[in-house]
Amino acid sequence: MKFINIGFGNMVSASRIVAIASPDSEPIKRLVRDAKEEGRVIDVSCGRRTRAVIVTDSEHVILSAIQTETITNRLSIDDDIDDETEEE
Repeated sequence: MKFINIGFGNMVSASRIVAIASPDSEPIKRLVRDAKEEGRVIDVSCGRRTRAVIVTDSEHVILSAIQTETITNRLSIDDDIDDETEEE
């Protein structure tokens, strides 16, 4: 199981991530608001501005202060490492 650092020492399982989105669009704002009402939000932004919203397969919504591009790059780097080890 591979974990991705999503900021401030917090990790999430790469295989459980369904989507990574910017928090600026209205549909994502609604998603976060609904998840807060249902108790499915995990805020790991440490009081900073939310820059990425991560949706997991368990329908939890994770709020991170790390930008979406950074998290995506960490995921793709992790995938590249997996591909290299499979080839060996």
